[in-house]
Amino acid sequence: MKTEPASPPGLVISSTEGIRVFLSTASEDPHLSPELRQIASDLSSQGNVPYKLLRALWFASRTSTRPALIQLFSGSEFVFTSPKPREKSEELKARLRKLEELAERNAYQELVKDITPKKDATEPFSSYKDQLGFGLHVVVMMFTSYLVGYAAFRALFNHSPAMNAAGGILGLVGGMLVETLLFIIRTSNQDHRSSSSASKLKKNQ
Repeated sequence: MKTEPASPPGLVISSTEGIRVFLSTASEDPHLSPELRQIASDLSSQGNVPYKLLRALWFASRTSTRPALIQLFSGSEFVFTSPKPREKSEELKARLRKLEELAERNAYQELVKDITPKKDATEPFSSYKDQLGFGLHVVVMMFTSYLVGYAAFRALFNHSPAMNAAGGILGLVGGMLVETLLFIIRTSNQDHRSSSSASKLKKNQ
């Protein structure tokens, strides 16, 4: 059983009747080395022939037994082979899967955005920044209320230390009550807006 020789990289041409006759003659030419005769014998049964091997056989053959190059290549065509597709690395495959999942998730969110209620971005204390801001606001409010009550009682009760302190404490309590009331009002308004949005969404469905 014949084994096909390893084709060297480079130009490949289609085999014609003239090429097959030349290869058959070269396989029996005693002037050629056994290796070249074996290559010629193997190539004679193939549909495509590497140009480098065919040229090597033509140059090694005797002038009296080899055809002219123009005659040898007459009717032959170039054979182009597609390069082997480059395989994707596992890292690239994983990244492509993540991008595909992200694209599907975004497409789904875009599809259901009209029927899914939106999250309330103004929810109180939803972040550390809001908590810190509210805490500073309460501290400033209490300090201001204490100073106002302290100054008011100082003017009314003729610079009495005990009454001045009582006025500051009273102002502090009053400020806390006002701040609590304002917080309740803000929370109630937000709950009301959320309920209204949910009701409109149910009606649209």
